[in-house]
Amino acid sequence: MKLATVAFYGVALGLLAAGLRELLTGFEENRCSMTYMFEYPEYRRVALPRRVARLYPAYGLYLYGEGIYAQETRALKLTGAPVLFLPGNAGSYKQARSLGSVALRKAENIEGNVHFNVFTVDFNEELVALYGGSLLRQTHFLHESIKAILRLYKHLKSPPHSVVLVGHSMGGVVARALFTLPRFNTSLVSLIITQASPHLAPVLALDPYLLDFYSSVRHKWVKQANKLRNITVLSIGGGYRDYQVRSGLTSLPCPSADPNKLSLVATAVPRTWVSTDHLSIVWCKELVLATVRAFFDLINPETRQFTDSPEKKMDVLNHHFTRHPVRIVGETQDSPISISDVPEAWSEVNTLRLAYSTPKEGQVKYFMFALSSRRKAYSHFYCRSSNMEMTSWVYGCTHKNGSSCTHAVDLSMGTELLPPYKVLILSLSDLSAVTHLVVMASNLNGRQYMVECEWQRQESQTLSVPVPHVLSFGLTVSDVTVNSSGLLHAIELQHFHQVYQAFRITVASQCKVHKDRLPNVYRIMVPWFREDTLTTASVPSVTEISGMLHTSRPDNTSSVLLQIHTAPNCQYKVSLRTSLPRVLGQILRFCGPMVPVYTAVTLLLACGGQLSSILKSKRAADMSGVVGKGLQLHKVNLPVFILHILLGCSHFQEAWSTLCLPPVDVLPASFPDVTFHESVVPLEEWPHLLSPLLYILGAAVAYWGSSLLCLIIRLISLVLAPLHRPSVSRDCGTLRLRTQLLLSLCLTVMGGTCCGALSVFAAFLLHFYRVPRKHKEAENGTVDAECLNRSKECNGAPLLSECAVQEVRDDLQLHLCLSALLTLPVMLSAPSLLHWIRNLRYSTQLDPDPYWPLIVPLVTAYVLLINCNTLKLSNSKLLPLTSCLPLPLAITMVIFSPLHLYRVTYFLLLTLAPLALCCLL
Repeated sequence: MKLATVAFYGVALGLLAAGLRELLTGFEENRCSMTYMFEYPEYRRVALPRRVARLYPAYGLYLYGEGIYAQETRALKLTGAPVLFLPGNAGSYKQARSLGSVALRKAENIEGNVHFNVFTVDFNEELVALYGGSLLRQTHFLHESIKAILRLYKHLKSPPHSVVLVGHSMGGVVARALFTLPRFNTSLVSLIITQASPHLAPVLALDPYLLDFYSSVRHKWVKQANKLRNITVLSIGGGYRDYQVRSGLTSLPCPSADPNKLSLVATAVPRTWVSTDHLSIVWCKELVLATVRAFFDLINPETRQFTDSPEKKMDVLNHHFTRHPVRIVGETQDSPISISDVPEAWSEVNTLRLAYSTPKEGQVKYFMFALSSRRKAYSHFYCRSSNMEMTSWVYGCTHKNGSSCTHAVDLSMGTELLPPYKVLILSLSDLSAVTHLVVMASNLNGRQYMVECEWQRQESQTLSVPVPHVLSFGLTVSDVTVNSSGLLHAIELQHFHQVYQAFRITVASQCKVHKDRLPNVYRIMVPWFREDTLTTASVPSVTEISGMLHTSRPDNTSSVLLQIHTAPNCQYKVSLRTSLPRVLGQILRFCGPMVPVYTAVTLLLACGGQLSSILKSKRAADMSGVVGKGLQLHKVNLPVFILHILLGCSHFQEAWSTLCLPPVDVLPASFPDVTFHESVVPLEEWPHLLSPLLYILGAAVAYWGSSLLCLIIRLISLVLAPLHRPSVSRDCGTLRLRTQLLLSLCLTVMGGTCCGALSVFAAFLLHFYRVPRKHKEAENGTVDAECLNRSKECNGAPLLSECAVQEVRDDLQLHLCLSALLTLPVMLSAPSLLHWIRNLRYSTQLDPDPYWPLIVPLVTAYVLLINCNTLKLSNSKLLPLTSCLPLPLAITMVIFSPLHLYRVTYFLLLTLAPLALCCLL
């Protein structure tokens, strides 16, 4: 039986390791280019009012500079447009150097003395993603910093009235939190760009302050969306390389009808097309360039400050971050354009396809396509060019003179950039006023490139293929063959719309004739969120694509589309196979923070099993055995499953609401329009299979973690052996009740005046110190006098030593279970303890302290359990009741704690407190 248990948990650990490996390494290599400073960066501190400096001694405001610019701005006489960078969780203010240096270098090449003053805030590298007590303090300091920045421009005739904010990680959340301050003037910030910021929900909800902060921010931006409609916000997610903040969380929780809010993933940004990890999104040159280019396009040439027009801001952001056409929408040329009338430059194309390669020498060349004979047979016109210059290149002819077009309208605004070429798809139904299409293929600079165009019938070039079921485990394959007769094909991946689905998509291309061709582009298009991924491949080739999603489909309207920009007269075979490691990676990406809850459930049930063993036989069971039996799917998941079914009934919901209980924790929000804590309808079989799987993974962590704890205790006992005389007694190392109460009082005072987590940690160490000693006693073969006097109940002198050793071994197994359970509150409180340690030079008291309500009961329980042994428990009248508590508490923990990790400590305390009383009564 023990071998079967080890094998089961070994397999579970293997699944967990496979998922972690896929989560941490199963993505493309880092293709971001590094941004380098050409001169030594300098950070000049901006003096703040004394009141502000006294209130926020750990924070600071700096101006970035380098070289001559740093010398010119030494006196803080500034004339540029202000940009303020906000670091995130444990982030440094020096991370602003990438944005500041690129903006400075680009300003040197632009006329009109347009430049930016990049400021940055020092938040003391606080762990605000794990401890939410500092978020409101950071928000107030940000408000003061913005006012201080704008005061630096008072000497100008037309000073700036607002500051552009660029926030990384939690810095982006703090930027949006500005608008929750009662005295904040919303006109001070009109544009916010966030990078890998978890707007939907915190990654880990380790304290209530973090959730309260998110709740207030959400209430402001969702409930008062009309008042903030003119505030432009762009949120950028990093993609699959960012395993710290999944890109689904970066979606802005705003009404979909708000035109000034834009959420996307870095892989979909034109001229970027890369996935970034959580830190590289700050310095990724491709993304920094897109941001700086947008800043320059947002400048009003008259004031040399950022434009106040929300429409202009969204046009610029859409230009640089979504499609990147020829020019910004507001700059479109609506008047007819005169084109060259040299007859030799014109060629009329009567075939269905054009493939043209420009010569080495420069020339003027135009190709003209007649629309009249193609309108009925075809629906679209497709054209691509490897000339990546963003200039007008496709026109609609409105007046034709002979073989040339004399007047035309520019149709290039629909151009879209792909990694190897630019693409334009025109719908013929929108070209009723145009008689001919004109494609410019001139290369006046002598640079060679290729142009390919064709008429298309969209319906015939779209195929569908159902994806394999997620439970097929890669044993079944869905495939489709595309005999390419054109340059563009689309494959609808039917039933691919949930985040738990993950596929290995293989595209094999082969051609009969080998010749130079433009590369293929395979693009996974997600209709409901801008999270497209692009893969470039040569012809012929075999290419594997990861088919995964950052967000689930919010409705039943569409599925993922695989768009293939192909080479003509080639064959493409597309195969889809479910990837189990990637499915596990997706589960951990979305629900990994829920695994600790199920680990706590396993240890809680293991403690309950130990108490039941003591109640029945007055003997403690082996720790590995009770932890192995802590996986009780039928006892935990079945009641939770029944509760979710009952909550679907309106009458039960009404009765449930009368209990005044907190909302039931459901799956994390996985698509943009679902808000945190909102009750959502379970998606297919996703939650029904997910909860048992998470339970198994959490039980594996508990089983192997407890085994590791036993090994650590064994090693510590070897180290402590020379410090204690050998003895075998369950009373060795115990404390008097008066000493216990005094220790509890001292630790409570320490927690109240310094940090609650510190007192919890100290109490844990006091309890943990006895366990290695108990382990060493269990291995000793001698008996001390106290044990001899207390062992008269054993029959016969030869059994005295054996009886005492057995007593100590029972106590050891009990305290091993308790130590594993007591470790959880210490781990959950570690972030607040680290925050307190890092800020000791500014304050000796943690304010606010998430553990101050728990100090007295938790510390007292820890100290009282030092004297706990199987004899006291078996004789306690409270043990029958206490042994029944772990199961209902475990069920309640699964219902209310998956999205509120800090609640785990409350449920554990409800078990530890009665258990400590059992040691007294």
